[in-house]
Amino acid sequence: MPKKKIDSTHSVNKLRISNKCPLSSALMLLSGRWKLVIIWNLQPAVVRFSELQRAIPAITKKMLTQQLRELEADGLVTRKVYAVVPPKVEYSLTKRSKSLLPVLKKLYAWGEENNIAAHIAGMESARRSA
Repeated sequence: MPKKKIDSTHSVNKLRISNKCPLSSALMLLSGRWKLVIIWNLQPAVVRFSELQRAIPAITKKMLTQQLRELEADGLVTRKVYAVVPPKVEYSLTKRSKSLLPVLKKLYAWGEENNIAAHIAGMESARRSA
């Protein structure tokens, strides 16, 4: 994964925003289409890469790898590699990401209560019709 220049405008703005507000900092750490879904699917305990792929069929292997690397670099996921053939890699949540689970459970309940999946499907259908 290419490293961003520290003095780039994006990086400077990111630091300015995240230094001011805990909510902005949290959202930046968790930003990415799949990060929260990956954390959600790592709840059981230890999960192998192939199990994550099956649990999140819409994500590509490349994107799953990228998002897992970012989560690991940010201290939200632990990666354990076993020296066996074929290679065995397991992922699990860190203490910090486990503390996020009650929030995700409430977000999940909110999505269910407000039928958000159907709402988004309706919006997509309306966009295609327009």
